[in-house]
Amino acid sequence: MLGCRCGVKAHVNTSELTDVIIQQNHIGSVIRQAEVPDDSDNEDLDEVFGFISIINLTDRKGMECVEQIKELVLGQCEKVCSAAVQEQLHQVLEDTSQSVGLLLSERFINVPPQIALPLYTQLLEEMSEAQRTNKPSGKCHYCLLISKTCQEAKKSIPARVPAKELPMFVNAEEEFFYEQAVVKFHYSVQEEADSCHSGRWSFDDVPMKPFRTVCLVPMERMPAIMDKLKDYLTI
Repeated sequence: MLGCRCGVKAHVNTSELTDVIIQQNHIGSVIRQAEVPDDSDNEDLDEVFGFISIINLTDRKGMECVEQIKELVLGQCEKVCSAAVQEQLHQVLEDTSQSVGLLLSERFINVPPQIALPLYTQLLEEMSEAQRTNKPSGKCHYCLLISKTCQEAKKSIPARVPAKELPMFVNAEEEFFYEQAVVKFHYSVQEEADSCHSGRWSFDDVPMKPFRTVCLVPMERMPAIMDKLKDYLTI
């Protein structure tokens, strides 16, 4: 799951990143089956179907996986964004007085999007408690999100696009983060596509081209995002 968030061939130490997520047992949630019978022989019943967490990149500055993620994002930004946007993103990522949290939210495609609302609600509550008790990832001024997106293969998607031409977000709720982002751009992962959301399911389907969409969102805009989540995802 972690590997394909940035791109299948992205040079990020996902093993180290996974260790960081596991060590943060005070923040984040895992999606799995509620109960596993003790006498069950089906190992899939204990399978993880998704997770959500946030990692404070500023507090963990210097870690290999953190520096690789920053290098990846800044490198892609340089390819498609103006000098002003590049400078804005660089300043935020390197400013130690304003923490940036890497938001990680993954789930299998058949898990309904309605689950996002309680996951994000719980995450924000845990961040608030972590801040109160001075634990890692509690205080973040910005949220950095790398979304899996796609577009019809016959179309091209520039770095900055009109709202009506937005790509399709694999996690639909992440479009709300895009709307509130102060820095946002796209980059293609066509050459390293994971099979989940590229190509076509059948000959009648429209072939899709995979992208990654980077969003930098001030945490002060999270209430507006949560309001959208409640409006669109409340069952």
